[in-house]
Amino acid sequence: MKRLSSTCLVAMLAVSAVSLAPSSVHAAESLEGCVGFIDSLPATITTQGVWCLRDDLSTAMASGNAISVNTNNVTIDCNGYKVGGLAAGEASTTRGIRAFNRQNTTVRNCALRGFYHGVELIGESGGGHLVEHNRIDQSLLRGIYMDGDNNLVRENRVFDTGGAPNSTTAWGMGGSADFIGNTISGGFVASEETQFVYGIITSGPGTVRDNIVRGLLHSDGAAGHANGIRVGGLASGAIIQHNHVTAVESGFDGYGIWGNTVDSATCSGNMVSGFIGGIGECYDGGGNASH
Repeated sequence: MKRLSSTCLVAMLAVSAVSLAPSSVHAAESLEGCVGFIDSLPATITTQGVWCLRDDLSTAMASGNAISVNTNNVTIDCNGYKVGGLAAGEASTTRGIRAFNRQNTTVRNCALRGFYHGVELIGESGGGHLVEHNRIDQSLLRGIYMDGDNNLVRENRVFDTGGAPNSTTAWGMGGSADFIGNTISGGFVASEETQFVYGIITSGPGTVRDNIVRGLLHSDGAAGHANGIRVGGLASGAIIQHNHVTAVESGFDGYGIWGNTVDSATCSGNMVSGFIGGIGECYDGGGNASH
């Protein structure tokens, strides 16, 4: 059998080294389009373009915004890095990333932890927002909250939302948007007297499709309810389609999907298990299963 020459062996090892070292190359490529970097908190963005993280950041501030977006057409790309607010404690009202009355804010690839709201993009004159590919956990009130028109929330993971003192509600995500392909797991209210726990609340004529909602908690005997997906009181024409909603145990108090009124939403192809109410007040578009 012929032996490889030393020249061939060196060449092969060089190729292998390149193929086995993708992380630094990809990290560098992901930063090429950035107009600026967020290197400390709090941060205020006043210039359009893509603003990036290049390391984990954290803050102990108990109010205000960790990152404020104060102009239109801004993308916050965390590149998988963490923005942490747990150090402020359970009484914090700090928002992780916030924009008010802005257009076309994008938040992507962020790990947001321990804020009152993880992402809050609000204001009736704002819209066109995109929130995608984020991991948001231990938010005290809401993981993601949106206002305005033409918003999209897709492929986010929101875990363990709740615990704000004196609050009777907790939402994984909600507002006026299309909610597509998200996972919401875990939600609770600290109050033992009244508890309203929601995975997703849609307050506009959007589409809620291909989401997974599980692990919402509601204490026995407490007032209020838990809904995996709920259509808000002002919404009309919502489409609730192909979602999987599972209670923590059989006979769980609440509805897996609640349409508010039969005319407010159409439900089709949804799977709901464990809730006492199953699917309620929603026009039956066919293919739903509840047990």
